[in-house]
Amino acid sequence: MAGKLYLCATPIGNLEDITLRVLRILKEADLIAAEDTRNSIKLLNHFDIKTPMTSYHEYNKYDKGRYLVEQMEAGKNVALITDAGTPGISDPGEELVTMCCQAGIQVTSLPGAAACVTALTMSGLPTRRFAFEAFLPADKKERKKILEELKNETRTLVLYEAPHRLVKTLEELLEILGNRRISVCRELTKKHEQVFRTTLEQALSHYREETPKGECVLVLEGKDRKELELEEQSRWDEMSVTEHMDLYLSHGMDKKEAMKKVAKDRGVSKREIYQALL
Repeated sequence: MAGKLYLCATPIGNLEDITLRVLRILKEADLIAAEDTRNSIKLLNHFDIKTPMTSYHEYNKYDKGRYLVEQMEAGKNVALITDAGTPGISDPGEELVTMCCQAGIQVTSLPGAAACVTALTMSGLPTRRFAFEAFLPADKKERKKILEELKNETRTLVLYEAPHRLVKTLEELLEILGNRRISVCRELTKKHEQVFRTTLEQALSHYREETPKGECVLVLEGKDRKELELEEQSRWDEMSVTEHMDLYLSHGMDKKEAMKKVAKDRGVSKREIYQALL
């Protein structure tokens, strides 16, 4: 029988945050695939785990991924761990899961620490609906495009950022999204854990003066729904009814459906739109 892939969540700081099930699987697995073996060996040594380990990271994820799939097809169980947190969340484990699913290999996830959820629950911002963006793209154009897409997002936003890029990212967020509430979470679960609940303007002013340390999770307030509705209403008011209709017709919508959409956007009846077009 084929083996199985175990996604094993590891601590994001405090070693006590590992689960008993993860410890058991790490000991019982035939092979541990680790993002950084130099970092992971400290964890394994701490818990006296002797299971063989191999590297699996961003730069070898395809070649090593095929090797790991072959091992599982041969009946071996593989435990995947990342440097910290849950494999597959903003790391190359996502690719290995895809390869296993395509090969018909069973995948199971052992829940545990995840920096995005940890920060969100401590942020003091709404948690029922949230959008996780991880690290923004390094490419300047792609980065701006993503931020423009997030401009009208009403869900709470969660992003990752390295300390040396924090000020630049805060500048971009303030410029494109406008000033809003933010919680900057650093050193999560560690001795010097900090949650700085503030606004984008105040956060930018603070970190220009005080150099941040440690990986950061940014939890950002979503766009206010009422504000978004007013902005959309203002946009329609600036258009003529004909221009508004043409906008939907150009997207392939039929005339009847377009009139219905225009009426809804403007908060009027379809009869009024029909009369205006006449």
